[in-house]
Amino acid sequence: MSSRRLFIALRPPEAVAEALLDTMEGISGARWQDADNLHVTLRFIGEVDRHTAADVETALDSLTFATFPISISGVGHFEGNKRPRAIWARVAPSPQLDELQMRVEMACRRAGLRPETRKFVPHVTLARLNSGSGLIDDWLLRHGTLNLGPWTVDRISLYESDLTPNGAIYSEVEVFP
Repeated sequence: MSSRRLFIALRPPEAVAEALLDTMEGISGARWQDADNLHVTLRFIGEVDRHTAADVETALDSLTFATFPISISGVGHFEGNKRPRAIWARVAPSPQLDELQMRVEMACRRAGLRPETRKFVPHVTLARLNSGSGLIDDWLLRHGTLNLGPWTVDRISLYESDLTPNGAIYSEVEVFP
């Protein structure tokens, strides 16, 4: 049985995506994201079989939430092995976003997935870094006051991620308004 690599996310509107793309320069060796890959991950699912994928879709289809605004406020980075591994745009704190993420998590559990153990850090990944990437300090200083939006969250999307030698390619599988 074939498997699918899935995640659930919010896609920023085109104007926000364009503004994020405008920040993507100034770090040598960074693997910058394409516009189609910009998103706020609500839940990474990973590899699942087709039956589990269908169960996730059914669980998400029953999810309800009121629309709410979110915005980008600042930038940051994740570290691994004592070096930066990704830079990102921070999503401003939002109780409604936290509530939506919790509802998505509960839907995933109803579909039979194990609980997510990582803390939810709402962000949009802008670039992946490796040991050959340049320093990020100047970039972080230059974009530290980044403010974009707000935009209205009125849908979530289920994505499939195909890993390629050039990075992941994301395809929207289904939208849940």
